Amino acid sequence: MAGQNRFFDDVSQLFTNAMGVAQGAKGEADNAMKAWLDRWLADRDLVTREEFEAVRAMATRAREENIALAARIAALEAQIAAK
Repeated sequence: MAGQNRFFDDVSQLFTNAMGVAQGAKGEADNAMKAWLDRWLADRDLVTREEFEAVRAMATRAREENIALAARIAALEAQIAAK
């Protein structure tokens, strides 16, 4: 009976160790894949989310300024036409 418990203890320890190794390998593979993907994306010269949002905000402001300037030009043209 004691020999059988020892066998199951050894098998249990073996599987526990194997799971630890598998989890470690998974972590290493995840890190390697993330590093590869980061390098690949950096080589593509893509913009970051922050850069994209900054340019979008600038375009929105420019569009609003254009609308305001167009209204101002129309008002000035109306003043000139009224004279």
